[in-house]
Amino acid sequence: MKVLSDILKSIKTVRVTGNTELPVTAIVFDSRKVNSGCLFVAVRGTQADGHDFIHMAIEKGAQAIICEEIPEDHPDQIVFVQVENTSDALGRLASAFYDYPSSKLKLVGVTGTNGKTTTVTLLYHLLKKLGYKTGLLSTVRNYIDDKIVEATHTTPDAVQINFLLKQMVDHGCEFCFMEVSSHAIHQDRIAGLDFEGALFTNITHDHLDYHKTFAEYIAAKKKFFDDLKPESFALINTDDKNGNVMVQNTKAKVKNYAVRSAADFKAKIIESHFEGSMLHIDHVDVWTYFVGKFNAYNVLAVYSAAIMLGFNKQEVLTAISEMKPVEGRFETIRSQNGITAIVDYAHTPDALLNVLNAINEIRNDDQELITVVGAGGDRDTSKRPEMAKIATVNSDKVILTSDNPRTEDPNAIIDDMKTGIATENQKKVLSITDRKEGIRTACLLAKKGDIILVAGKGHETYQEINGVKHHFDDREIIHQIFNELYN
Repeated sequence: MKVLSDILKSIKTVRVTGNTELPVTAIVFDSRKVNSGCLFVAVRGTQADGHDFIHMAIEKGAQAIICEEIPEDHPDQIVFVQVENTSDALGRLASAFYDYPSSKLKLVGVTGTNGKTTTVTLLYHLLKKLGYKTGLLSTVRNYIDDKIVEATHTTPDAVQINFLLKQMVDHGCEFCFMEVSSHAIHQDRIAGLDFEGALFTNITHDHLDYHKTFAEYIAAKKKFFDDLKPESFALINTDDKNGNVMVQNTKAKVKNYAVRSAADFKAKIIESHFEGSMLHIDHVDVWTYFVGKFNAYNVLAVYSAAIMLGFNKQEVLTAISEMKPVEGRFETIRSQNGITAIVDYAHTPDALLNVLNAINEIRNDDQELITVVGAGGDRDTSKRPEMAKIATVNSDKVILTSDNPRTEDPNAIIDDMKTGIATENQKKVLSITDRKEGIRTACLLAKKGDIILVAGKGHETYQEINGVKHHFDDREIIHQIFNELYN
């Protein structure tokens, strides 16, 4: 159990009322989760303002309140601590409550539009192969060494992050690799964390429903690097024009990696097949199980980060050559009659283009490419026509379908997508709202040797419709249909 006065040393306070020498049993920012002895932090969220629930938190047993404005009618027996920014304070208080776990292991954060999950997951598996106890915080799942903790967000809330990091420390983990989303940076979910290093993959059109402008999206990513300590490293993809923008104001040691341009860490694709690629990394040829230029960047990012962490070049390359792709990322399924289905999480225009380019670079002229793709509801609508345009330009046939419509009409989402299709490409397109039927139709249209790309959901095992998550796994559906048609 912690004492409030000790925890408060981690933040700057504006005003404090009451005796801070009292025990704190937990830190919470959701008034519904308050019980006796809790420290309640009134965070101004996107949906609600915690200041509106201060009295409810007190009624449920909160002994101390962190807030930006102390209520005029506050009870004298409750400690109130005024701060400038409760979101920032929450992370720092959580870090202090759990004994600063991020400073007791080497924490590396990965940010960017595409490649975050693959990069952190491969880093996790790499360190495991090299014999180290390691943690992972990712979109797909979290790991406390070998123990799986299912993930619910790209980046958990500040309290959950520090709780998980504390468990990693208690289990003897020496490293942790963490996806750092733009939402998490903007909402101060990583405030107070001690990063050994930060890695930037790329930045493209995404999340403009939240950030409103591309400039705000870039600024959110850049803040991660602005806040790094001088002892940290900042590793950027210099082939992305915004890579250098990320580190303009960082105090960290900057290194870069690239496939096209000169860089501290360099890779080249020697040959590529659906089974994998031969890469030339740091003057060494390495066979990997990864396909496409976008995966060459991911593998190079992993290699570069490992070298920055001080690992041996040859040991790292050997381990990389044995590693398999992350689930739902260019995951291949083959039918008995020679059709190849590829499931990929690509849900942004750039990610979709990357996957399609990778397929088109490998397939033969007599192999048709059929793409099944949708766009999520209640999200950035401007990318919908762009997704359809990219799919139709780079595929022989396209099936537009549902992809987590959430509270929107899936037919309306498809209609939005259709606006991006050029007149000459409209004959390539079918609209099938039911995703399972869309995948089934693609399988029926495909002949021996053809390729089906099912994009957008990847590892996800649900469809979110009107607030309800229904079980749905693209990979399961494909296996089921292949078995029905070809066994």
